[in-house]
Amino acid sequence: MSDTSEKNGNETVVMKKYETKSIPPNSFFTKPVYVNKKLILTAPEMSFTQEMKKILEDWEFSSIYSEGIFSGSYSAKSDPNTEEEEEIYNATGDGDGMAKAREFYDNYSKYVDRIFTKVVLGSELEFSILAKDMKSVCEFIRDEKRFLLRVIQKDTAAHSGENYITPHSAITAIISIIIGSYFKLPNHKLIELGVAAMLHDVGMLKVPRRILLSKETLGQKELEAIVSHPQLGYNLLKTFDFPLAVTLAALEHHERENGSGYPRKITSERISLYSKIIAVACSYEALSSQRIYKEAKDGYTGMVELLKNEAKQYDDAAIKALVFSLSIYPIGLHVMLSSGQKGQVVDVNPENPRYPMVQVFGELNPDGKNKVFETSKDGLSIVRPLTKGEV
Repeated sequence: MSDTSEKNGNETVVMKKYETKSIPPNSFFTKPVYVNKKLILTAPEMSFTQEMKKILEDWEFSSIYSEGIFSGSYSAKSDPNTEEEEEIYNATGDGDGMAKAREFYDNYSKYVDRIFTKVVLGSELEFSILAKDMKSVCEFIRDEKRFLLRVIQKDTAAHSGENYITPHSAITAIISIIIGSYFKLPNHKLIELGVAAMLHDVGMLKVPRRILLSKETLGQKELEAIVSHPQLGYNLLKTFDFPLAVTLAALEHHERENGSGYPRKITSERISLYSKIIAVACSYEALSSQRIYKEAKDGYTGMVELLKNEAKQYDDAAIKALVFSLSIYPIGLHVMLSSGQKGQVVDVNPENPRYPMVQVFGELNPDGKNKVFETSKDGLSIVRPLTKGEV
């Protein structure tokens, strides 16, 4: 092992070089692992498997790089809110549902990470295999949407790390499937949409790491590299012989209804349905998520910004589907109520997205579990989202 350093903005990052053959299989690194110091190979919660080691050796990658060290087990950073949240979920009777949703989301995120690792290492992707896996994702979303949305609401505010492409892609796919369900797309189309949304940013894996992680204002050449990722993703998926609808989604997800998008600046009538849906899901996730270069907005603020639809950038039907599926105060959001109590949005009101179902903390049923209320204009209503310190 040896150390190298490189500049990331004004910071000097010390990268340790590891010989691939010297790393024990199923090790966990404390920091992300990179190939050629640019492309992410694994996140801290993802083990360095024997299969991964073999792929690296087959492709003659004799070394990998990381700021961290490896050990025999994964140790997650402690979350000061975890125990308190578990108590809340148990008090509301949602403990089992939330645990199931959290386990699903964690496994799904690791799955997406493995897919991206294959791309980084030059392995081919097969649409039929991804579609089979996506079918299970669609089924879970159908059955457990309200719990899963509460899990990802918490996750969007947390993933500011270097490997943000994985959670962004995973969450964008989940939200896209929910929007597609509102459109009543048939199952095979939902599955195809899910695969397209999961891979919409695959071209980002070809953009240099220093650009993706830069906290500085990007120059012209760096901006051109970012703007090239839809074309790069399209080219990549086309070589894998993916369906046209999926490849077009990678190409068009940054196109806008008014022609202000990129790379082709096409307008509404030429943008595919999957691309319209993914544009809304992708933008909502980006607005409500933390990045290295920006703070997260709460889900309500992100939703309001999309609802403004300034200069008519987004498809109105897709925005409506998002709002009616998540509500204006999205599922999972912690809120202050007109009664002065705190609560959490737990489900939508299909009749009116302004007044979702809220679980009120401290308001108990006879069985000791927290009550769920339908908010309304004249009754209990939401005043505002809670800040991080108030949750």
